[in-house]
Amino acid sequence: MNDTVLNAERLDNQAYMAAVDLGSNSFHMVIARVVDGDIQLLHREKQKVQLAEGLNEQLVLSEEAIERGLMVLAQFADTLKPFAPQSVRVIATYTLRRAKNTATFLRRAKTVFPFPIEVISGQEEARFIYQGVAHFEHFSGRRLVIDIGGGSTEFAIGEGLQPLRLSSRNMGCVSYGMQHFPQGRISEKRFSRAILQAEQELEPIVSSFRAAGWQQAVGTSGTVKTIRDIIVGLGFSTNALELAHLMALKAHLVEQENSYQLDLPGLTDDRKLLLCSGLAILIAAFNLLQIEQMVYTDAALREGVLYEMSDRLQHLDIRENSVASMQRRYDVDMTQAERVSQTALTLFSQVREQWQLTDEDATLLGWAATLYEVGLHINSSGVQKHSAYILQNANLPGFNQEQQQLIATLVRFHRRKIRADEIPAFSLYQLPQVIYLLVLLRIAVLLNQKRRNDLLPELIATGSSQSLQLHLPADWLAQQTLLTADLQLEQKALKKIAFVLDCPGLAEVNPG
Repeated sequence: MNDTVLNAERLDNQAYMAAVDLGSNSFHMVIARVVDGDIQLLHREKQKVQLAEGLNEQLVLSEEAIERGLMVLAQFADTLKPFAPQSVRVIATYTLRRAKNTATFLRRAKTVFPFPIEVISGQEEARFIYQGVAHFEHFSGRRLVIDIGGGSTEFAIGEGLQPLRLSSRNMGCVSYGMQHFPQGRISEKRFSRAILQAEQELEPIVSSFRAAGWQQAVGTSGTVKTIRDIIVGLGFSTNALELAHLMALKAHLVEQENSYQLDLPGLTDDRKLLLCSGLAILIAAFNLLQIEQMVYTDAALREGVLYEMSDRLQHLDIRENSVASMQRRYDVDMTQAERVSQTALTLFSQVREQWQLTDEDATLLGWAATLYEVGLHINSSGVQKHSAYILQNANLPGFNQEQQQLIATLVRFHRRKIRADEIPAFSLYQLPQVIYLLVLLRIAVLLNQKRRNDLLPELIATGSSQSLQLHLPADWLAQQTLLTADLQLEQKALKKIAFVLDCPGLAEVNPG
């Protein structure tokens, strides 16, 4: 990449962005800028890491795999030095969402890589992939997009920019390669077992995807590109892939007996051990989804991330649509939701500097305040548990796993006891940060329990480490007997998590 492009002064401009994809096979980085509303790619880097190869049957990531990942992140960090944190988005996929020791990897990554790493769900990965394809190449009809990764394979059907079906299946070219083609051994039986297992993995989504239908099938990323390049190089096809081409390539590979000795047009050394497993997965997809023809597109997850970053620069956040959808689906009392949200954000604005909170913190707090009652339709008793369960397990496009978990956690403890041992350990958020947001939500809910717009006086709050001073007029509190009692109970509840809620007006109402 040209040094002038990486000039720090120029990259302070928010039009420059970088997306990093921590995949199961390779880590990728792409740098781009926004030009007249469109994305212009400037630089790409790819490093083979094979994280999935280091994931054992107990879903523990090996030390060797962790070290490989950290080494590449250190290299990426050097390239990204000129970038502000808000201009870089880092997405982790299958292996890091499955590994039991992901927290260890993320903690160690912070020592060499200064940008936050977001672990996303399989559904969210499929959505990003679809968005990358949809923005990259216009198509007027409905299309199916397939991306075979190292640990998982993503499927999406959509029309225009709107995804309609999303799924992530636990089958990838690294994991299947280790399982079915160890040491590069190739045979007809190995192919048959790999294809059968992939078909079994696909079976749950077949009916839904076939019913949706599509006019174009698109393959993305390295596995499909390699298979396409080999098939074209061997003269089986001039461009598009068909099942007959895949089967011809399979027959050719079986004759070779071992992947190490493969010498095929378009096949690089780092792809030799992944070719058979990727081909088996693709054959299974063609079989069960009855794909007639597939084209390759050179855009996927990273491009989807860049376009979403571009949308956020223009204040178009898909997460707002996800929150609004939840509000409609669960018939949230929006008057109360907005009341609680306004109170929480009023308090937030007064303490954000003392507590070192961010705009993103405010956004997540506001959404938690508007969604805390989604569980009411189940039962008003234990609403905090019902709401948290829904938010933890719902499909919320645009949210990474920790953002979704944070909102669920805030909602889970918005009233009654706070069980500190049940607050998750986050990588993107520090515990004091979580506690501060939780306190603000709890107080906002408590102050609005009468569900009235004309009740609250002017709110004045100041914050310090692990404490909040809330100023409420003593004469007003004297008229709010129930609220006064609830505030006293809240002081006791917060004290159990070593947080002090100081409300001077309470002492004047109850001097003893």
